[in-house]
Amino acid sequence: MQELTHFINGEHVKGTSGRFADVYNPSTGEIQAKVPLATVAEMDAAIAAAAEAQPAWAATNPQRRARVMMKFAALIEEHMDELSELVSREHGKTLPDGRGDVQRGLEVIEVCMGAPNMLKGEYMNDGGPGIDLYAMRQPLGVVAGITPFNFPAMIPLWKMGPALASGNAMILKPSERCPSTSLRLAELLKESGLPDGVLQVVNGDKEAVDTILDNETIQAVGFVGSTPIAQYIYGRACTNGKRAQCFGGAKNHMIIMPDADMDKAADALVGAGFGAAGERCMAISVAVPVGQKTADALIERLVPRIEKLKVGPYTAGADVDYGPVITAQAKDRINGLVNSGVEQGANLVVDGRDFSLQGYEDGFFVGPSLFDNVTPDMDIYQEEIFGPVLSTVRTETYEEALDLIMKNQYGNGTSIYTADGDTARDFANKVNVGMVGINFPIPVPLSYFTFGGWKKSAFGDLNQYGPDAFRFYTKTKTVTARWFSGIKDGGEFHFKQMD
Repeated sequence: MQELTHFINGEHVKGTSGRFADVYNPSTGEIQAKVPLATVAEMDAAIAAAAEAQPAWAATNPQRRARVMMKFAALIEEHMDELSELVSREHGKTLPDGRGDVQRGLEVIEVCMGAPNMLKGEYMNDGGPGIDLYAMRQPLGVVAGITPFNFPAMIPLWKMGPALASGNAMILKPSERCPSTSLRLAELLKESGLPDGVLQVVNGDKEAVDTILDNETIQAVGFVGSTPIAQYIYGRACTNGKRAQCFGGAKNHMIIMPDADMDKAADALVGAGFGAAGERCMAISVAVPVGQKTADALIERLVPRIEKLKVGPYTAGADVDYGPVITAQAKDRINGLVNSGVEQGANLVVDGRDFSLQGYEDGFFVGPSLFDNVTPDMDIYQEEIFGPVLSTVRTETYEEALDLIMKNQYGNGTSIYTADGDTARDFANKVNVGMVGINFPIPVPLSYFTFGGWKKSAFGDLNQYGPDAFRFYTKTKTVTARWFSGIKDGGEFHFKQMD
């Protein structure tokens, strides 16, 4: 069995704790590797080495740092198939989906090629009598990224790209369930010219996370995961004086208006609800048709599409729609929530609980399920299922549908399908959700905008990637300068009024 490593000071380093986590092949249920879990001493040593390497990297011309990003992007392109296969092998998502995972991360690295423009400060001459003022953006120092299992390439790249391009050193703690992609990306960054120690990949569990949160050298923490963990990390990081951007769970709704193209809406719901086995924080998990006629027409179109979905391992070809979920525990939890939906009175139109794939009976596969007549008090509505389950909540009016979303505790993404521009504009302006799609099912912004939810989907005031990322990973220093043009007698003991 393969024993994975940490990546410290430009080299693969074996763990010394004697503690390991199992890395599964979700398609077969077999353990394919074990990953070391760092001790407090190992994490602290990696942070100390990063702090030693960071000043020289920060002093490197921003354009030269950008050239490292250019080389890195080229190497990601060159190794796209390898990286996609790494993602799929440990996560279970299909190869096209694995490629998309890498591609959306690559796009953020491409934006980081323009980091020098993002890092420019401000200047004003003669802001006062003989006084010039200027503001500089400077790196924070050593920062940390704690990333989830569901996007093993994309989210580490979202974190490391802006942090490193801004002149910081980074401690990356990937999910112990899918660590290999981050280790390979670290190798490619070294090949791109990143100095040793500027990126440290340290594998671990809660002990490693708490060490990051308590270590005084770490200046900022970026996290993506569940809402309870996001709240915990945000609270502990802020208490310890660190910046924090922590992104949590979601319950994303799609409103389907009576004037929507029902076939397009159904296609969008199937892709957004069941792609990657529903293990996306931007998955649509709640369909909200307006009017009984709309709901009936939607269900009529959804059922045959869902029943035709091809579920299988990533090795089965590009026509597989989605693969397994990440663990046996995740599978059991999803099926348990489906059971609760039935017990609480929802109509299970498509039942995926008994799905089994010949030759892969021990894999973590979950069949697709579709609920109708779900009500907001049910567990399947209240909880983020994070699996291939789509719930339908029927509403009579647009206002009722909008109110449903407004009252939900989560605010990551939402969407509306309509042919009416006025309704679409009203929805976009009023809804209290961070990312909105109009006739677009998964509204993840392009990499030169910024990604972030509202309410209990996000903690912190700055988003991921785009301009916000460069604000998050830098601090502003303002200088007030005066150069004397002649001899000045005596001191001043009060603020001089502006002329």
